Amino acid sequence: MAASTRHIFGWKALPSLLSQMSNSLVRIPVATLSRPLFTNRTLAPVAGKLKLVSNLHTSACCAVGIPQGPRKFLKNNDVVYPPTPFGEKERHAFVCHAKENIKYSPKKMWYIASLVRGMKIDDAINQLKFVHKKGAVAARETLEEAQALAVKEHNVEYKSNLWISESFVTKGMVIKGMRRHARRRFGTVRYRYCHYFVTLEEGEPPEHYYPHTRHLTGPEMLQQWMEDLRKRNIKFVI
Repeated sequence: MAASTRHIFGWKALPSLLSQMSNSLVRIPVATLSRPLFTNRTLAPVAGKLKLVSNLHTSACCAVGIPQGPRKFLKNNDVVYPPTPFGEKERHAFVCHAKENIKYSPKKMWYIASLVRGMKIDDAINQLKFVHKKGAVAARETLEEAQALAVKEHNVEYKSNLWISESFVTKGMVIKGMRRHARRRFGTVRYRYCHYFVTLEEGEPPEHYYPHTRHLTGPEMLQQWMEDLRKRNIKFVI
């Protein structure tokens, strides 16, 4: 024990440490350490050995605890808008919901989030039932929870009269681990988590969610061509 204590706490702290073993708690000041590795740590003797009872962890995820997910997105539900003036377009009700720390890669979850974006809520739930991916289950649960939340707390009359106006993914925590290889070598494995966000809006979805990237129909292409011809002019004419 003396050799291990010397190795951890240094030679200078060893005499004062052994003299205080009779106390219930031993607090070692940082100034007495020759090689201080800890700051203001509390040690307790357990069965003749020293046991660190605070702030010593062997992995990065335990040292900081489980990180909290995003909180600003859900605060949109607490915003109270003034009444709509007479004659203006009525503001549709919406609800924001999120599912945090999903054990799934953000890059893989992006495809599922893009699939349901701009769809009606019932169509999106039915489509996700046929997607054989792990992230589809989490996305479907999030949509069902947001649908129930809209009816219960946001005064939406019909739960089917909703469409997905926002659906995106962000990166969550990443836990690093070790993976054994041949010839006594080790590699790093990363366990990735993600956060899934969704916004449901009351009413009918737009005809084209991405109007700037959609393909034009034949009559629309003809109309655009005619407008380009009418915009022509002759330059440098005296």
